[in-house]
Amino acid sequence: MAANRRRPTALAAACATAVTLGATTLAVTSASAAEVPLKGYELTWGIKESYRNYVTGMAAGTFTPEAGATQAKNNSVFTFVNGTGSYDSEAHTVALGFEGTLNIVSKAHGFELRLSDVKFDSKVARVTADVTKAGTTEQDVPLAEVTVNRTMTDMTTKLTKEAGDVFGSSSYTGAAGDPLTVVEKKAESPTPTPTGTTTPPATPPATPTSTPTTSATPKPTGSATPKPSTTEAATKGDISYGTLGWGVKQSFRTYVVDGVAKGRITVSGGAEQASGNGVFTFPDATGTYDTDADTLKASFKGSVNFKGHEDNGSYGLDLTLSDLKAEIDGGSGKLTADVDSLGEKSEDVTLAELKPKSADLTAEKDVITLDGVTTTLTKAGAEAFGGFYQAGAELDPVDLAVALTADAELPDTDPTSGTGGTGGTGGTTGGTTGGTTGGGAGTTGSTTGGVSGNLASTGSDVPVGALGAAAAATVAAGAGVVFAVRRRRLTDSTQA
Repeated sequence: MAANRRRPTALAAACATAVTLGATTLAVTSASAAEVPLKGYELTWGIKESYRNYVTGMAAGTFTPEAGATQAKNNSVFTFVNGTGSYDSEAHTVALGFEGTLNIVSKAHGFELRLSDVKFDSKVARVTADVTKAGTTEQDVPLAEVTVNRTMTDMTTKLTKEAGDVFGSSSYTGAAGDPLTVVEKKAESPTPTPTGTTTPPATPPATPTSTPTTSATPKPTGSATPKPSTTEAATKGDISYGTLGWGVKQSFRTYVVDGVAKGRITVSGGAEQASGNGVFTFPDATGTYDTDADTLKASFKGSVNFKGHEDNGSYGLDLTLSDLKAEIDGGSGKLTADVDSLGEKSEDVTLAELKPKSADLTAEKDVITLDGVTTTLTKAGAEAFGGFYQAGAELDPVDLAVALTADAELPDTDPTSGTGGTGGTGGTTGGTTGGTTGGGAGTTGSTTGGVSGNLASTGSDVPVGALGAAAAATVAAGAGVVFAVRRRRLTDSTQA
């Protein structure tokens, strides 16, 4: 019986070796068929923008990356290199460790930190580092929880209690950190195969498992060189992507965070809030446009929750707005959203009437931009806000930008860098992607899909974009072998 139980393990290991090396005979090894080795990855993370500004500003300190680590210009994000690890093709999780160190020093404020051996583990959805402080090194300190996505790009982060201890302020505990990206660094192009050879490429092209969406590829920021448009947008058609910026109402944000509500504001689902309790940005626009008829219909992802007046765990204010839609017809329009107030849900509530500055809908460089759209509260909107404001009240203006082609460039409007007004400062500053503003200690940050490490949660068993073609091909090639191993395990278990 013991021999039967050992056979599946030996068979799985042998199959893994055959798939990985392309051998024609099976060899016994300790590697698991589910483990795919990874190498050549980079991790980019800025910790938290407001922390970087504090170190180089008030603290008159410095960031010094070493051993391969780098920092982007203008006191921006850090990159750690040469990531190696493995991908679990059964659990769809990634574990990677990176090279590079980061020294953080301020003589004025008397601190000296060193971060090294940075690691990312999607299974536990966490980024860790070895931290040297006051001459003592603590290994694998959890710095942030990560909301993992399939492409492993722009993943929202929430700083841990340990991060608050490391960076010297309890206010960082539970605060939104900068987005985190883990990508495979592309190798140099190989020497072209001589003409006439029949040797197939070493790595077969991966077949996409689902139709790619425009939101899967991050859009270049305004600092990047604009890509020339290969196609000119028609006068009507489908929106490629876009964003909607709206603060709801500045006085309401202040009331929730800094007023008597003593509450907090949480964004999720890809929505972002500007620092200083600023405006919200809702991404991934879909819909249609017709510049001849001056009409536009766009839906946006993300949600925002306002919570306050807490009493023994219950809240007198608990309002969530999601699935925002903007509809423009000439010189007028409407803004709708799904509303969840204290557990009562209503879909497509017309919150506000919209009035653009011009009745003409025009596109420049394949982008339609509507700035400062006047927004007036409707009767239904007043009810959604619990009668806090009367119908006809002016809300914050709407800024809308949609791309009509996949390679069009939206205006560079970083939602984490501006306040959109002089609202309350809340409990956090800096970028708040998927994070929380205000509230007391221990308030939760991103709620985007929960903290999930499964890279295939979007429906694909092989996260090709995240793993790179070589690793994905290995997984795909080994799928039949792994299935055979599972069947053999079942048979042996039955016999045992």
